[in-house]
Amino acid sequence: MSGIIRSGIGGWTYKPWRETFYPEDLRQKDELSYAASKLGTIEINGTYYRLQKPATFASWAEAAPEGFQFAIKASRYCTNRKDLREAEEGIGKFLGQGLNELGDKLGPILWQFMDYKQFDADEFGDFLAMLPETLDGRPLRHALEVRHESFACAEFVDLARQHNAAIVTADSDKYPLISDQTADFSYCRLLRAVADIETGYAAGDLDIWADRAQAWSRGEAVEMAGLVGPATELGGNRDVYLYFINGAKERAPAAALAMIDRVGLGRENTGD
Repeated sequence: MSGIIRSGIGGWTYKPWRETFYPEDLRQKDELSYAASKLGTIEINGTYYRLQKPATFASWAEAAPEGFQFAIKASRYCTNRKDLREAEEGIGKFLGQGLNELGDKLGPILWQFMDYKQFDADEFGDFLAMLPETLDGRPLRHALEVRHESFACAEFVDLARQHNAAIVTADSDKYPLISDQTADFSYCRLLRAVADIETGYAAGDLDIWADRAQAWSRGEAVEMAGLVGPATELGGNRDVYLYFINGAKERAPAAALAMIDRVGLGRENTGD
């Protein structure tokens, strides 16, 4: 058995997608339901900038099919702090804004840190201790996207593993690659899409990432650049979230669909 692999994009409203992804006659208000019908997951960015109403989360859940999941980017008021130990109130407000309205369609929460934020073991240990394991009885999954080279160390990897928090595997020219898998799920953000390739990534590169995702979903060790510690077996039935985001954003849907061609839609990909 293996976990579920979900491939998706960031958001669903982007003008060039009216030419490259959405049908010509699709109403704008139907973009989310269309995108969710084709993809396995969408990473929501708007929650990074402002709180949403519970009714908004409920409407997102209603627009998506069963088995689909949203990743929610955590509020910048939690992560963009000089001292993360002052974030407890912000974390409470963020989690209490209505995320529970998503029900089973709530996927990982992405905690994204600025590229100037450096690793401090005590500070990050206290921050991770503030992240709850459940919300209204539903297990939460926390993913950490760090962007400073100081995080590429065994101490950070061990700390994330202790808290079952996934370190985001970022395929990027700008940010460090830390490919250690530290949680019972995997989270990848693929940022190198280029405009002159229809699928954003070349076929061979998509094959490589598909192989990695499938290995992670089976709990297998994967040797790749960016490992801080040795590659170790992870345990089976691990869900994997892959997002094509940034880079040549107009190519993101095609890239996500090309990945689905390789690994399956996700909500139906529950076995080998």
